[in-house]
Amino acid sequence: MRQKRFINPHIKNLRRSLWDAVLWKLGYYDDLNPNIAPPDNFIYPASASTFDQAKPHAIWIGHSTYLIEVDGLTILTDPIWNDFCSPVPIQMLRRCSEPPISLADLPQIDIVLISHNHYDHLDAKTVSVLNCLHPQIEWIVPESLSPWFHKRNIHATTEISWWKTHTTKNCAITAVPTQHFSGRTLWDKNKTHWNGYVLEKAGKRVYFTGDTGYNPVDFKAIGEKFNHMDLSLIPIGVYVPNKFMQPVHINPFEAVQIHEEVNSRLSLGMHWKTFRLSEEHLDRPPYDLYLAMKEKQLPFESFLPVDIGTYVNF
Repeated sequence: MRQKRFINPHIKNLRRSLWDAVLWKLGYYDDLNPNIAPPDNFIYPASASTFDQAKPHAIWIGHSTYLIEVDGLTILTDPIWNDFCSPVPIQMLRRCSEPPISLADLPQIDIVLISHNHYDHLDAKTVSVLNCLHPQIEWIVPESLSPWFHKRNIHATTEISWWKTHTTKNCAITAVPTQHFSGRTLWDKNKTHWNGYVLEKAGKRVYFTGDTGYNPVDFKAIGEKFNHMDLSLIPIGVYVPNKFMQPVHINPFEAVQIHEEVNSRLSLGMHWKTFRLSEEHLDRPPYDLYLAMKEKQLPFESFLPVDIGTYVNF
C-alpha cells in the first residue's frame, strides 16, 4: 500500500488542480454574496454551560486543534501553534486568532491525533516542540504517514487504517473515513491517507471528523457502528465558494447533517476563525450554523460554535 495512492471511494477527481485555483480567483466558482457578514446584532442563541474542570472537557485552541481531557487522559487533535499554515511565511496565510494556551503551558499530553498531512493540520514546528516538551506522546496517524515522523526522529507513532481500532492507555481509538486528500508538495498527491477518529474512554465517546467533504455513506456508517457520540468536533468553516470547496470541505448545513447522522449529543465547531483559507466572512460560520439548526428544528445547545479558549464539558 505504501507504493500506491489512496482514493476516496464515493467520489472521483475531487482534488482541485492549479488551473481550478486560477479559475476560482477569476470568479468561475463564485457563490452569490460570498463575503456577507452575519447581521450586526447576531448572537448564537446558545452557549456552553458552567464549566466543571473535574468532568470530561474540551477547549478549542483554534482551527482543528482541540485539547481534550477525559478520565486523566489528555489528547490533542491536529495541533498547530505556528503563525502560518504554510511551508514558508505567506502573509495571506497568517494566523488570525492567537492560541489561548502556549505550547509551554500545556498539561502533559498523552495522545495526539493527526487527521492528514496538509500544512494547516500537520505543522512541523509544532510537532517538533511538542515532541521535545512531551516525549511520552503517542502519535496516532493515518496509513503511510509514520515515515514523516521517523525522519524527525519521532518513533512513537501508530498508523491506523479505516475501521481499525488501536487500544492504548485504557482507551480505544478507531480510525473512520473522511472525504479528503493529502499532499505537501506537487509530487506526493494522496501518497498518505486521511482519517477521522472515534476515541472511547471511561464510558465517553469523542468523534474528531478531521477535514472532510460530505457524502451520504460514510457518516451514516459511523453513526450505525457507534450508536451515539458524546462529543463531536465538526468543521463549520472554509466552504465558500461552495462549488470549489464542497468536495473536500463541509459547510454548516452539511456539518449539521453529520451531527445528526452520527447521533451526536454535543457537537462543537472547528476549522474556522483561525486561518483565512476561503471567502466566507470570518464570522459567518456561526450564523449559517444557526440557520441550519433552525431549519432542522434542532436544539441550538446541541451544536455550539464556541469561541477560541472556551472550555466545554461533555
